[in-house]
Amino acid sequence: MLWACILLPQLALDGVLRRHDDPDAPLALLSGPAQRRVLRAVSPVARALGLRAGQSLTAAQALVRDFQCVEYDPAVVEQWQQFLAAWAYRFSSQVSLHYPRVLLLEVESSLALFGPWPRFEARLREELTGLGFGHRIVLASNPVAARMLANVHDGLAVIDAEQTREAVQQMPIDRVGLAAEVARAFARMGLNSVSQVLALPRETLAKRFPAQVLQHLDRLTGLRAQALDYYTPPDFFDARLELNFDVESHQALLFPLRRLINDLSAFLAGRDGAVQRFTLHLEHAQAEDTKVVVGLLGAEREAGMLFELARGRLEQVTIPEPVRAVRLQARDLPNFVPALAELFDARAQQTQPWEQLRERLRARLGDEAVQALQAHADHRPECAWRPGSASKLCVPPADVARPGWLLAEPVALTEARPRVLAGPERIESGWWDGGDVRRDYYLIETASGQRAWAYRVVGEAGPLLLQGWFA
Repeated sequence: MLWACILLPQLALDGVLRRHDDPDAPLALLSGPAQRRVLRAVSPVARALGLRAGQSLTAAQALVRDFQCVEYDPAVVEQWQQFLAAWAYRFSSQVSLHYPRVLLLEVESSLALFGPWPRFEARLREELTGLGFGHRIVLASNPVAARMLANVHDGLAVIDAEQTREAVQQMPIDRVGLAAEVARAFARMGLNSVSQVLALPRETLAKRFPAQVLQHLDRLTGLRAQALDYYTPPDFFDARLELNFDVESHQALLFPLRRLINDLSAFLAGRDGAVQRFTLHLEHAQAEDTKVVVGLLGAEREAGMLFELARGRLEQVTIPEPVRAVRLQARDLPNFVPALAELFDARAQQTQPWEQLRERLRARLGDEAVQALQAHADHRPECAWRPGSASKLCVPPADVARPGWLLAEPVALTEARPRVLAGPERIESGWWDGGDVRRDYYLIETASGQRAWAYRVVGEAGPLLLQGWFA
């Protein structure tokens, strides 16, 4: 087996930065008791101004006057790790959160689908960067070695047990996950690398150190398997984004909305699903939440399309009070079935799938503004089509020639001798509702080359009555 370790060294800070629309503003995460507040993490801009992790808040404020402070919340960090596990689930069915701020993926079974490891790794990095998370990635033959190698490497790939063992032996003893007091004891003995420790007799190590030390070294070198719990994606999506200030305009809500939609799309891709209905909650200080329901006729997961639909629905809503937070909930998550498309599409960039156009129109004009024609069990042309659900297009039978454009009322054909291409086709129907008709229909071609559908009432003379045009 091959294990990829994705280390997220600044997960808490990245989770805050990706929600801010101003990346150039200095920012720091705070932790510690009220009597001694310290900087737990700082953004690159704040670091350039001289702020450092571990600094007291008083010293930082004396050095830099204006920088934004956000409280460090372990629960939020856990939520981000769960979100990234859902994203990683699209690449491997064995994703583990055994270590904090780390994703472990078994990737050997995924290489046939995503290509050789360099290409696979590049895709992981590209998507993580797009999501806004810094990372280090290491590949090794066992999960413990992959995790510990990520402490000192980025981009290292050791694909078999022997290479993994050699890489591990070169690591400093204080960077392989041993307890601090154990690492100090080895250092006092003059043992600074894993290879020096492994050269000692096992009996000596067993006498001088707890059993957990040998067990950890065995897992590190692949002699003992590490039991892992694997991540299972939830059956719903629920994300909340708290705003930095009160928002009163629709335009200012587009940035948090796009971020939430992108997260939803990544979550759906991870579980190979789609969404058919989701709800935006605009949270206010005093009033009840303003709910914006986005319902689709078909299951979709493309981020751009979902954003446009949510944007269209949002712009129709009146915001009663300033918005302090935006929450997105999605529970109707059916399986995703990709739409069929032509292999050779001449001008794909100039066209738009019917499903996307339909949803955009519904978002802009309302649910009832877009309808489709549905076939009705009646031979009379004026009764054979009725407005119905826009969930799908209705295609007429292929073996019956019917015009795409029916006139509101039949009109007399002024051309004296049109060319008859087919017919007559007799239609007798409607005796049960008082609209009894007996007609002979003809497919004709006019002198200008247009094709039309015309009829004459059985038993009556006179010109043909034009009822529809063919495209």
